[in-house]
Amino acid sequence: MNKNFGGIIWTNHALQRLKEREISQSDAWATWRRPQKSRYAASKEAWVFHRTYGKQRIEVVAKKNERKEWIVLSVWSKEAGIERKSESFLSFMLRKILKKKK
Repeated sequence: MNKNFGGIIWTNHALQRLKEREISQSDAWATWRRPQKSRYAASKEAWVFHRTYGKQRIEVVAKKNERKEWIVLSVWSKEAGIERKSESFLSFMLRKILKKKK
């Protein structure tokens, strides 16, 4: 793994997470370079970029430094399609009960 892969800076933390989570640096770079979606991450004035590859959704957290260079702060993946918005406990229980009745 390279700290300057793809013309951007990768923190030690990001490189460690790639290794731990068995995500290729090229997939993470492609996610940052051509995301399907992105959102502003209020913490650390960063952006979260994400892209889905088959059943895996990769998310890359990056921000620009004072020299306007992109720095990758962290990377993770999760199974695509399992995200849920927050819901109340009552809504959760009703959904589970109604699902069992089908």
